[in-house]
Amino acid sequence: MFSKSNILLQNSCLVQILRNTSANVIKTQVDVQTPQFTDNHCRMVQLVNELKYKTENVLKGGGEKAIKRHTSKGKLLVRDRINLLLDKNSAFLELSALAANDMYDGSINSAGIITGIGKVCGQECIIAANDATIAIVMGSCTAGGAYVPAMADESIIIKQQGTIFLAGPPLVKAATGEEVSAEDLGGADLHCSISGVTDHYALDDEHALFLARQIVKNLNRKSSNTFNKPFESPLYDSDELYGIIDYDLQKPFDVREIIARIFDGSKFDEIKKKYGETLVCGFSKLYGKTVGIVGNNGVLFSESAMKGAHFVQICTQRKIPIIFLQNITGFMVGRQAEIGGIAKHGAKLVTAVACAKVPKITVIIGGSYGAGNFGIEIVCVEDPIQPRFLYMWPNAKISVMGGAQAAGVLSDVTSKGKMWNETEKKMFEKTVIDQFDKEGSSYFSSARLWDDGIIDPKDTRKVLGLSLAAALNSEVDETDFGIFRM
Repeated sequence: MFSKSNILLQNSCLVQILRNTSANVIKTQVDVQTPQFTDNHCRMVQLVNELKYKTENVLKGGGEKAIKRHTSKGKLLVRDRINLLLDKNSAFLELSALAANDMYDGSINSAGIITGIGKVCGQECIIAANDATIAIVMGSCTAGGAYVPAMADESIIIKQQGTIFLAGPPLVKAATGEEVSAEDLGGADLHCSISGVTDHYALDDEHALFLARQIVKNLNRKSSNTFNKPFESPLYDSDELYGIIDYDLQKPFDVREIIARIFDGSKFDEIKKKYGETLVCGFSKLYGKTVGIVGNNGVLFSESAMKGAHFVQICTQRKIPIIFLQNITGFMVGRQAEIGGIAKHGAKLVTAVACAKVPKITVIIGGSYGAGNFGIEIVCVEDPIQPRFLYMWPNAKISVMGGAQAAGVLSDVTSKGKMWNETEKKMFEKTVIDQFDKEGSSYFSSARLWDDGIIDPKDTRKVLGLSLAAALNSEVDETDFGIFRM
């Protein structure tokens, strides 16, 4: 027989065990030994290898001949300039590396400019660099380009190398008849000694970059962003991300398995787990920083939308950044969905995301179609819903609707009044599907700056960490929501 004291002691021990148990640790259900996982993994490896190949070509710059011509003048290559400018142990989060990919006959890598974020004298800086300027005049700055150094707080120009003018010598001659050399028109001696357009006179590239570091050192700005708390690594190998998502994006997977391989300790405090189950919401930590997570587990129903709006409101009230893991076909459609108020409930989620002033970072890990783009994130640069950063995995697709759905709709509309046979219909639909496949790809998106870059799934944690660090440099404003239609 157990005494009352023994029972109380046992209950106390049980409670203590439950308290010490990491109930919020995601228990993976992924079996890495299955043929499906192996097949998915192999396909993702192929996609990542393609990404690496394209990226390596970008890193080569303009080719050996152009590089030799550039360096023969004593100039540093643009990436070498960035390396000299950054702190020795600083990471460089490059953005839009594949801008203009397969455009302009494939001759312009990264759209002719390198952009990214890195630390200079301990300060996180946005860097825009090409063969003309890194906020330092190291080559020619003509016409609109002349306003870059002229609008800077401080500017540097290199002796007998940098020039600044609204019109170069050929245009000046054509417009006024004046004949003048580039150096006399807008060189370092003129702008540092006479016009006052520039503030610092550099002897060469290395000297200019040294001066730039000195300027940043004297900004007298303390970073409000610190990542000095201890953190746990995810319990599961990030390599397993390759095998979780099927090559066929229509096949479902549990987004919690993605969360488990990205966030600290694979821990996830989920909210409303049994309600609106096609949208997963909750809190995790990323390198010790608390973040809200919104991930898709299927089409958005009214309940999912209301749940998402509720969660976004919580995050904004607590000023917690939100990370969106996007894989969505859109909102539910049909008469029953309309009866249930899908339009007004979807609008709640759109309103919440649009108004939220907290940092928002999106990774499209699968498909992103239709109004789902508005409910979770948006890629239109003129719209306030856009996230601070938006990345895509190499398998990701984005468009107003899936290719098959678009083909069906367009086929019905186009065939009205026409006598199409089955072969003609299939040929028409195949053309539409092929176009959507091409223009919905991550490379098509990245080439047109609809996102900030395509990333290796295994690098997602690091990229999110660097992006979060950059976003947290600015204070989070109070959020003022619009009307939530009831």
